[in-house]
Amino acid sequence: MKTALTIAGTDPSGGAGIQADIKTMTANGVFAMSAVTALVAQNTTGVAGIMEVSPGFLKQQIDCVFTDIRPDAVKIGMVSSTVLIRAIAEELALYKAENIVVDPVMVATNGARLISEDAIDTLKERLLPMADILTPNIPEAEVLSDMKIKTEEDMMKAAEKIGANYRCDVLLKGGHQINDANDFLYRKEGSRWFYGKRIDNPNTHGTGCTLSSAIASNLAKGFPMDEAVERAKAYISGALGAMLDLGKGRGPMNHAFAITGEYAREAVLKTDDSTARHSKGEVR
Repeated sequence: MKTALTIAGTDPSGGAGIQADIKTMTANGVFAMSAVTALVAQNTTGVAGIMEVSPGFLKQQIDCVFTDIRPDAVKIGMVSSTVLIRAIAEELALYKAENIVVDPVMVATNGARLISEDAIDTLKERLLPMADILTPNIPEAEVLSDMKIKTEEDMMKAAEKIGANYRCDVLLKGGHQINDANDFLYRKEGSRWFYGKRIDNPNTHGTGCTLSSAIASNLAKGFPMDEAVERAKAYISGALGAMLDLGKGRGPMNHAFAITGEYAREAVLKTDDSTARHSKGEVR
């Protein structure tokens, strides 16, 4: 069985972060492993607090994975400090990690910066050049390309600029800012658009985490980059299309929409049998 490692922060409500990554990797048929960068108190309505791990402890987590069950791919999500970015870069270089997918979480949907300027500089210098593919949204791509992105032509120019700077592939996500569900993949070998069908679902918490984890899963399984992205896009469309509606804010997707079988079936209450078993004390 192929394996994948996610290095990211947590989401106790399960829609984003490491929890979403593990669900996505499992649903995409790889064995999921994780190294936690920060404990994040959050839910569908927002973030209440962040408690980072120490760089030494993060290194220990990554060491434990690579020295025992080597990952076939690595996905990196939220890393908010310079010391943690350096720790990850050192570990990935030490173990010569392969199929590295970086979701450069820097800017929130409302435009607010999520990490400091010095951390962004370290991300650019140490981690992004190690990536096989970056998956920025429009605000993050504007930071990385140092240009405004208003049109699809701007997306293409920015993706090419980022790819040239960091010598990697770039999947620039259009999102609602420009073209809704259409993403542009820049590759030296040949770029292309991925056209997605608009799904009228406001519950999109964790879409970035999910897409990057699905790409990593498919790279781990040996799919070429184009096909890994195409399969990841199809998966996230299915997860959104399942129309899960949980939480009081922008809710999560159904990462398990395609999981079927005996242990995934919904409970069916057989009233007479259940009542009889309870009365006999057989059910606890």
